[in-house]
Amino acid sequence: MGELVSSVLDPFTGASGVRKAGEQAAGQQREAGITAANISAFRPVGMTTRFGTSQFTREIDPRTGVPYISSGGYTAAPELSALQNQLFGRFAPTFAQAEQFQSQYAPLTDVTQGLFKLSKDYLATSPEQAAQDYISSRQGLLQPMREKQLSDLRSRSFATGRGGLGVQTGTGRAPASPEMQAYYNALAQQDLQLAAEAEQAGRSRTQFGASLAGTGTGLLGTQIQGYAGAYAPLLAQLGLSSQIENLSQQPYQLGLQLGQAQIPGQQTGSQQYFGGQMQGAQTQYGATLAAQQMNNQFLSSLISAGAGAYGAPGGGGTQPMPVNSSGYSTGMGGFSNNPAFQL
Repeated sequence: MGELVSSVLDPFTGASGVRKAGEQAAGQQREAGITAANISAFRPVGMTTRFGTSQFTREIDPRTGVPYISSGGYTAAPELSALQNQLFGRFAPTFAQAEQFQSQYAPLTDVTQGLFKLSKDYLATSPEQAAQDYISSRQGLLQPMREKQLSDLRSRSFATGRGGLGVQTGTGRAPASPEMQAYYNALAQQDLQLAAEAEQAGRSRTQFGASLAGTGTGLLGTQIQGYAGAYAPLLAQLGLSSQIENLSQQPYQLGLQLGQAQIPGQQTGSQQYFGGQMQGAQTQYGATLAAQQMNNQFLSSLISAGAGAYGAPGGGGTQPMPVNSSGYSTGMGGFSNNPAFQL
């Protein structure tokens, strides 16, 4: 019922004009939003330098109407592209050569492990024990010679008839012949010399064991450096190829930077445009609404006049009908108070 009444009254009250103005203002606002989004959209710039060119593909989102960058890329200059192709063609032979060089260092693995094992064996014995082992070893070697010397000395003493001769020399030993005393003194001096040598031998053994570990570590480092050095030519080629790629990307990066530099101005322009369009839409809608209110007041006056002409008993003149805040009459049986007739 309300729609039927509205369709009858809209042409007279101007409500249709208000609705149309509102729809136009809303359409302008939506269009302003899309235009503002277009203005502030990111716009990288295709660039061309001595090293190549860059390209960006810009498309419109069919759902929102807002542009976006769907793809981007760059093309290296022909000279750089040819150089890259040459480098890529050398990767496989260089890699094979690196593996060959690497295999030449493989024997060092067994040598290094052997040195580490020897070092462990040497260092497993303490310097004190090593000194004792040295003394025992040397005395074992000297024992046959000492026994022979003692036997020869006793034979000579017996042959000369001095086998029972004994002289007290103050050394703490039993009285003996001068030859025997000299023999035992020589043994004591020899044992003292062995003790000094044994101490030095113990330290030397420990130092030698440590040096074996150091030598093994050095060979291991040499092996690792050899492995790394074997791949150095390949790494150099990869580095050069990467530098060429970076040069080829220069136009692409410049295009992105230029697009980034435009963003502050685009955002300011978008805000100004959107604000202006919104103000224009509001102004248009306000003017249409003011005109509609004037029409409503005029229509209300006509209704009041007609009601006064026919509603006064005995022709006693006309009385103006009360109107509401919108300018509509409140008479005629509650015409304007009926919800079906509200705008």
